[in-house]
Amino acid sequence: MTNSYDAWPELRVDSWADTRDTVQLWTQMVGKTRMALSPPLNHWWGVALYVDSSGLTTSLMPLGDRGLEIRFDFLAHQLILATTDGERRTMKLEPRTVADFYAEYTDLLSELGVEAPIVAVPVELPHATPFAEDVEHASYDADAVQKFWRALVSAHRVFSEFRAGFRGKSSPVHFFWGAFDLAVTRFSGKPAPQHPGGVPNCPDWVMHEAYSDEVSSAGFWPGGAAEGAFYAYAYPNPEGYDSHPAVTAPAYFDRELGEYVLPYESVRTAEDPDALLLAFLENTYRAAVETAHWD
Repeated sequence: MTNSYDAWPELRVDSWADTRDTVQLWTQMVGKTRMALSPPLNHWWGVALYVDSSGLTTSLMPLGDRGLEIRFDFLAHQLILATTDGERRTMKLEPRTVADFYAEYTDLLSELGVEAPIVAVPVELPHATPFAEDVEHASYDADAVQKFWRALVSAHRVFSEFRAGFRGKSSPVHFFWGAFDLAVTRFSGKPAPQHPGGVPNCPDWVMHEAYSDEVSSAGFWPGGAAEGAFYAYAYPNPEGYDSHPAVTAPAYFDRELGEYVLPYESVRTAEDPDALLLAFLENTYRAAVETAHWD
């Protein structure tokens, strides 16, 4: 690591929102491919992407008696499709429409012999223009994307430490392309009441599976504050969770979101960013445990 590496880079949401929205749609194509190829796992763990040494990856997916990995390389700014029999295809990550990206992406899958039928429209977003028709989203700010990835790397480091402190059922630290956020979730071991659903362009049964059990969840989302925000919530939301004394400023409970929020900027500018974020994760978990009476 060089001295010039900025582990917590400044990145105002309004400076790259168009790029963020475009890249989210690109990740949805790749994520839907993983969903088509990989065995289903509880709470949709089998569809998520993972932070890696240069961007985001599907990890290895089964492809008959072969394997396929698809990676967003935000250092070289390429999408890389590689199979275990040595085949490799690349696409440039650059300003281009979602429709153009989708056309080349599906062509490369076909060249590799990948049959992965997907529903080629966005999910969890208010707009649902089919990928093949979307010529509105076409931005790619390479510097901004690389900064966002470095923020994900730092969040992943702290989330992983937090996850290691729990002996019960816990999710991987993974990136959900539906909401475009990095997340980690702890489970109480108790079932939860059926989630009401209502997420834009997402069937209610998807949320029923995601929230079938009682959870305390946290994540990082490039929205919700000037530079994005860390968040934490409990489902179901127990009485008193929103005002638990363990959670203190600069974190606060956002009543519109129904979640605790810690602005990324507060973490980035803290004397010890890792310690501030870890305290937020631990204290919001404590709030969930004490108000929901986990065992």
